[in-house]
Amino acid sequence: MGTPQKDVIIKSDAPDTLLLEKHADYIASYGSKKDDYEYCMSEYLRMSGIYWGLTVMDLMGQLHRMNREEILAFIKSCQHECGGISASIGHDPHLLYTLSAVQILTLYDSINVIDVNKVVEYVKSLQKEDGSFAGDIWGEIDTRFSFCAVATLALLGKLDAINVEKAIEFVLSCMNFDGGFGCRPGSESHAGQLPDVCYSWWVLASLKIIGRLHWIDREKLRNFILACQDEETGGFADRPGDMVDPFHTLFGIAGLSLLGEEQIKPVNPVFCMPEEVLQRVNVQPELVS
Repeated sequence: MGTPQKDVIIKSDAPDTLLLEKHADYIASYGSKKDDYEYCMSEYLRMSGIYWGLTVMDLMGQLHRMNREEILAFIKSCQHECGGISASIGHDPHLLYTLSAVQILTLYDSINVIDVNKVVEYVKSLQKEDGSFAGDIWGEIDTRFSFCAVATLALLGKLDAINVEKAIEFVLSCMNFDGGFGCRPGSESHAGQLPDVCYSWWVLASLKIIGRLHWIDREKLRNFILACQDEETGGFADRPGDMVDPFHTLFGIAGLSLLGEEQIKPVNPVFCMPEEVLQRVNVQPELVS
């Protein structure tokens, strides 16, 4: 049996320049093809998909190309009586999609489209005695949901609605001997998968937050991200030669922003939103210098 390939070989003809116009065209056209198989099959995460698309368009200075009124109406229709927001109309509310909706509304400076007080009560209701957060009423616990809860309330200026100290204690209880964090106490640490453009964001953003960007080879990472572009359709894939999608397109562009790409707006490593947007709402997370 051969040895599995665990690294990426970048071909000599791989893209090495940033194709911003093609990426903007790819995202702008994505939501217009509502009968496409890929669009229909992604209904279960539609709200996050809109967040990915809008954020990358804003980072590229192309937010004006998106249908603002249609998006705002969609978000309003996804808020439930409990205050939570779902991925799409008719789906159950969840912290993941509640955060995505609040991020979108913050980008558009239109937070009053939803009932903010109900959102706060929904998030508050999902905190457990140990400080953790369930993603929804079904009860799955994950540090991802701790982030979603805290980020949602921070953007709304309502962090005092939850027990922040308990939330911190829970996250610290998920730290492992290797320095990483698991989804729950005793779970394995992440990151830890094969090369992937989205990890160019997750890992790079973490290093930015703790002041350790100098630990990596920036030029090699930049070359890897650029090689994941599709020169014909626009967009980024998880690795060179694979199919592109809005998720990896956002995190490819956001990773390049953290690396100092001047054609892209500065991105905040905590919220994955343009710095200028967070400055507008007076949300400035602390970073280690």
